[in-house]
Amino acid sequence: MSGRDYEKQNDIDHTRIVTGDRNNTTSEDDNRSYQSRSSFESEYTQYQEGNPFKRFINSFKPIDLESDGIDTTGMTQVEKAVIATAKHPLARSLKSRHLEMIAIGGSIGTGLFVGSGYALSLGGPGSLLIGYVIIGYALLTVVNCLGELSVQFPVSGSFNSYYSRFLEPAFGSTFGILYALSWCISFPSELIAAAMTVQFWTTDINPAVWVAVFWVVIVLINLFGVKGYGEVEFVLSIIKVLAVVGFIILGICITCGVGDQGYIGGRYWRDPGSFNHGFKGLCTTFISASFSFGGVELVALAAAETQNPNVSIPKAIKSTFWRIFIFYILTAIIIGCLVPFTNDDLLNGTGIAASPFVIAINQGGIKVVPHIMNAVVVIAVISVGNSSVYGCSRTLASLAVQGLLPRIFGYIDRNGRPLVSIAFTCAIGLLGFLVAYEDEGTVFTWFFSICSLSSFFTWGAINVCHLRWRYALAAQGRSTDEIIFKSPLGTFGSWCGIVLLALVVVGEIWISIFPLGSPADVVTFWQNCLSLPLMIIMWVSFKTWNKSWNMLWVKLEDIDLDTGRRELDLELLKQELAERREELSSKPWFYKVFRFFF
Repeated sequence: MSGRDYEKQNDIDHTRIVTGDRNNTTSEDDNRSYQSRSSFESEYTQYQEGNPFKRFINSFKPIDLESDGIDTTGMTQVEKAVIATAKHPLARSLKSRHLEMIAIGGSIGTGLFVGSGYALSLGGPGSLLIGYVIIGYALLTVVNCLGELSVQFPVSGSFNSYYSRFLEPAFGSTFGILYALSWCISFPSELIAAAMTVQFWTTDINPAVWVAVFWVVIVLINLFGVKGYGEVEFVLSIIKVLAVVGFIILGICITCGVGDQGYIGGRYWRDPGSFNHGFKGLCTTFISASFSFGGVELVALAAAETQNPNVSIPKAIKSTFWRIFIFYILTAIIIGCLVPFTNDDLLNGTGIAASPFVIAINQGGIKVVPHIMNAVVVIAVISVGNSSVYGCSRTLASLAVQGLLPRIFGYIDRNGRPLVSIAFTCAIGLLGFLVAYEDEGTVFTWFFSICSLSSFFTWGAINVCHLRWRYALAAQGRSTDEIIFKSPLGTFGSWCGIVLLALVVVGEIWISIFPLGSPADVVTFWQNCLSLPLMIIMWVSFKTWNKSWNMLWVKLEDIDLDTGRRELDLELLKQELAERREELSSKPWFYKVFRFFF
């Protein structure tokens, strides 16, 4: 099928979008439009010709998408952005098993294995647990909101495009760029972490060599496209999950008396105590907790590259509750039982030696397990580095097709890879060679200050997008019966998430102005809060550049509730959803409980 044929067969669908006649097309036209679009993308994704070498070379060529003939005269920037992200031809190669493992173990990395020790030392076991519970619940509301939206609109860039659709483009630009920056900066820092972790075994090799090795590995993985990313994350996530579950079981055994220390129980919760530095100590755990949880939103980011988002995304979203409970809450309790917050290695240890996992196992007198945990940390670092390239490149590509970044970042080759965005992210990864610089820690501290608080704002904005999606349905006289996957927490959960994240930001600003154990310090404040004025400056700059001060929000009546759906026949969709609900209502209560959590 040629690009021109694709254009002609999609005229009906795109005319419907431009004119606003969203509900008057026939289901036959809609289905034919959707099927032709899917067929066209499949042809290009599976493009084959010539010998293997020629196929490899041709795979890097751009997808030959001709203009769809849409008359954009009089269209707002929001309408253009919505259509562009709905059409963006990323490959749809991720399966349910990929998405479920990305959801379960994709973000488990140094934040959990090492960063939890820093939070424990400053706040104590009680603060660590409360901090994980608060951030965990807030993230649970965010993920459920994302699940509802990404199943409904599995478009390029997912939640980055929702900011423009449900809020307005200046918010989309600001939050999208900050989110991309957070992954971009994370990539070289993970390379450095991997190099330093390997030094647990040998210090004879310059760490810059290991940075080069891991950089090449991660670049090659991402050149295999989304399927390569999915397969690697599937395997690495299984290893990380098994490691954490194994530590939990081993930790319970050590707490109950297995090992050199005898029975421990809640000894360290009583002496030296459950809390350190009071309420300020609790506030210090929030940043560490957010770093540990970072990446939960990757499930939604992958929505456009998923074969069947209606099935795979809800399953992945529902597993988030168990991941938070098992991998973070239980781990926080066990770490608090095994390691006192006064342990010197928590703050002064280097690399894996500062991990409470390793400290706990060493204190238990078990010799070989620290080497195993070190290997797991290396795997976790590679995984997070891999996710950094994926998250940053897809965000940049989404921003480009929305017209919020130069169009070159939206270049998609015939294998569905955002090639220019991947190349840009990998180039930034070369900053990992700063490992050879004496003050690399200071450099990265200032790099991370750019996006220090931005995660809380991007997460909170997702909850706002969910609320505006629900309110837009009501404002346009439509019911929630057309929602494919409803967030179990509903709009109440969205409001709770917004309030919690706002309070966390206030707490972080407070301890940045008045840090622990020292007087007010300007440098500390800007290192922790530089992202706050930066967001305001970016938002004002985008509003001024686009001359859009006449619109602070997209009106609820004007929000596009149709573009980007894979199911275009609303009546048929409502009928199918009603049948599912009726079938579920006929099941016994224990089955309903099971379906709620799985």
